[in-house]
Amino acid sequence: MDRIDIILTTFDEMFPDAKCELNHTNGLELLIAVMLSAQTTDKSVNLLTDSLFNKYQSIEDYINTPLEELQNDLRRIGLYKNKAKNLKLMCEKLKREYNSEVPSSQEKLESLPGVGRKTANVVLSVWYDVPRIAVDTHVDRVSKRLKLAYLKDNVRKVEEKLMRKIPKNKWSDTHHKMIFFGRYHCTARNPKCANCTLKDLCRYPNI
Repeated sequence: MDRIDIILTTFDEMFPDAKCELNHTNGLELLIAVMLSAQTTDKSVNLLTDSLFNKYQSIEDYINTPLEELQNDLRRIGLYKNKAKNLKLMCEKLKREYNSEVPSSQEKLESLPGVGRKTANVVLSVWYDVPRIAVDTHVDRVSKRLKLAYLKDNVRKVEEKLMRKIPKNKWSDTHHKMIFFGRYHCTARNPKCANCTLKDLCRYPNI
């Protein structure tokens, strides 16, 4: 097997059931959860949205709630003031321009306040089943350690390289498995190198 096959096979064996760990029941909840997850763990977001999604069940609920109240509801996570502001602006634009529906277009998603390429990619992949590779901190770290990208590459360059190297029909699945690999095995600190079958392909600890 070549390098990519070895890596993908290892991911398959280690995390066969990897999937998005952000709790959601519809596209709006997924979009909001991903927005809130910036610089925050999925676990923390899920603890917050457990009550948030009970209180806010429609776009209008977010729009009609005073900003200070929404900020208070998000207070448990990082950057809550900025996230609350973007959340209200995002919902206002969804209602005004997209008939209160989460768009299935990359361009339209990225036009929403607080929504960048990674967030758009997650929504497209998870909710609309469009092949995408969303590069978060885990995917970025794993890609560079396993020499799938250069250390100097920015996240867009990492995404482009992964899309070239990984078959398109495996993009979304591999994205989730890379997140699990980075989150639970190839961690930022103290990665589990001793029992890693990919250690011969890895830059760590020489980076």
